[in-house]
Amino acid sequence: MPALILPLIDATAHWPQRGALVGLDLGTKTIGVAVSDADRRLATGVETIARKTFTADAARLLVIARERNAAGFVLGLPINMDGSEGPRAQSTRAFARNFSKLTDLAIALWDERLSTVAVERELIDMDMSRARRAKVIDEHAAIFILQGALDRLTVLGRPAG
Repeated sequence: MPALILPLIDATAHWPQRGALVGLDLGTKTIGVAVSDADRRLATGVETIARKTFTADAARLLVIARERNAAGFVLGLPINMDGSEGPRAQSTRAFARNFSKLTDLAIALWDERLSTVAVERELIDMDMSRARRAKVIDEHAAIFILQGALDRLTVLGRPAG
């Protein structure tokens, strides 16, 4: 049976009490990957995957999830500022549907509006060169997405699993 794809708050009921979550920032050319600690308090960058084929990309993500004993996934959903969903959000939902057929770990969708913009500003403030920013932006966006989801669960006082 394919994994469930749910809003963040609903996905928590399908994750065990403890275990890392893998956060993903899906770009057209790369996938930024972050992972939380088992207690789901802190997101850390793992890598940026250069996209090849869905099969190759998904295989790498499943290896990362296994290596980290992941309990679930958090996918950044790029919603437009007016709340509508454009082509990038549709592409993310399609990725989630296809990916869900390869795992039984519940997949949470998390509104990632402005995550890349916020990360870009942060990296500029760190005086990082444009070339260096280009290499790390997606991984940092994945950290931003996952940390935002973890913080939201904490604020709601809901167990992250």
